Amino acid sequence: MKIGIVGSGALGTLFGQRLAAANDVMLLDRKRDVVETIAREGVRVDGEARPAQATSESRDLYGVQVLFVFVRATDTLRALRPFAGELSPATAIVSLQNGLGNEEAIKTSLGGTISLVIGATTESALTVGPADVRRLGEGATVLGSAGASPELVNRVVRLLVDAGFHASAAYDIRPHLWGKLIANAAINPVAALLEAPNGVVLRDEHAGDVARSLAQEAATVANAMRIPLPFSDPWSYVRTIVEQTAELDNSMLYDLRAGAPTEVDFINGAVVAAGRRAAVPTPYNETLTALMKAREATRG
Repeated sequence: MKIGIVGSGALGTLFGQRLAAANDVMLLDRKRDVVETIAREGVRVDGEARPAQATSESRDLYGVQVLFVFVRATDTLRALRPFAGELSPATAIVSLQNGLGNEEAIKTSLGGTISLVIGATTESALTVGPADVRRLGEGATVLGSAGASPELVNRVVRLLVDAGFHASAAYDIRPHLWGKLIANAAINPVAALLEAPNGVVLRDEHAGDVARSLAQEAATVANAMRIPLPFSDPWSYVRTIVEQTAELDNSMLYDLRAGAPTEVDFINGAVVAAGRRAAVPTPYNETLTALMKAREATRG
C-alpha cells in the first residue's frame, strides 16, 4: 500500500518505520537534512533502519492511499493546503495530532468531501537524530471517523495492527481526544515553562499541584460537555502518561527552543474556549495559556 506521512518528527518517524516493513512509505518534510538522511539511510527506530522514501514536495504524495498527518497543530493549514483538490476522495487522511481543531483545519485546507480519520495515540518516541528515534514503551492508538466510513476506519486500524501497533476503533472518538487533551494540557506547558522533561511534574511538588489542577479543570469542562472520559480519575491518568514519558522533552518545550509557535492555543486554549461554551471557569488553563504566550514573546 502507498502511504504518505506529513511530518517526520518523532511520531512520524516511528509510524513511518513500522509501516515501511510491509508498505511503500514516503515521508514529507521541509528539512533538507532529514530528507537526505531518509533517502540515504531510511528511517530508524531503536537502531533498526528500514528503507523509505522522502521528499520536500507535497505533489510527490498526491497518489498515496493513506495520508498520515503528524505536523504540529499550528502547521496543519500550511502543510495540507498543497493537497487541496489533488487527493482521491477514497484516500484515507489520518490525523494523530495533539490538541483540538485539527479536524476543522484539515477540512478547511482540503475542502470538498474527504475521508478523514481522527485519532488519539499514547505512543511516544524520543528523537536522537534526523529520522532516528527511540521508542518509549508501547502506547495505544484509537481511531474514529470524522467523515470516513466505518469500513475505512477499520481498514486503517488493521494497517496499524499489522505494523505492530496496539490500535482499535471507537464509535465516538471525542472521549479519547479529550483524554489526550487533558494529559497534554496538564503536562506540556508546566514542563515547558520549567524547561524540564515531563517527569518534573512528578518530581516537584509545586509543578505537580499546577498540573493536577489543569487536569481536573479540563476534565470538569469535558464532563460539562457530557463527554464520557476513558478514565475516572484525570490525575491518575496524567501520572501514568508522565511515568511513560518522564525523560521526554515535550513538543511545547521543543517549540520554545526552536523559536516556533507552540500548540498552546490548541491545547490549553482549546480547554478555555470549550469552558466558555460550557459556562465552566478555567482559571488555571487561562493562566498557563497566557504564560506560554508571554514566554513565546520574550524568549531570547
